[in-house]
Amino acid sequence: KFADVPNGLAALSKVPAAGWGQIVAYMAFCETSQSQAPGTPAAEGNFGFRGIPLSAVYDGSAEARKNKLNAELANGRLAMMAIIGMF
Repeated sequence: KFADVPNGLAALSKVPAAGWGQIVAYMAFCETSQSQAPGTPAAEGNFGFRGIPLSAVYDGSAEARKNKLNAELANGRLAMMAIIGMF
């Protein structure tokens, strides 16, 4: 049952070995499934997944993509500072 899973880092010990194997295998697949050579879109972090749908706010242009990626970096940095502040 889900209620039997402990909180925090103790939950990591409850993941079976096959589960860890699936996680590692999927990570390896993601890393090796596309060419990340310099000059390719994947080298710049664009793997073709559109996480932000086209809309009035995001038109798919390079400038809009750059703005969204910068906003995501700023939010990630803010989240890291918030986590550090908890300790």
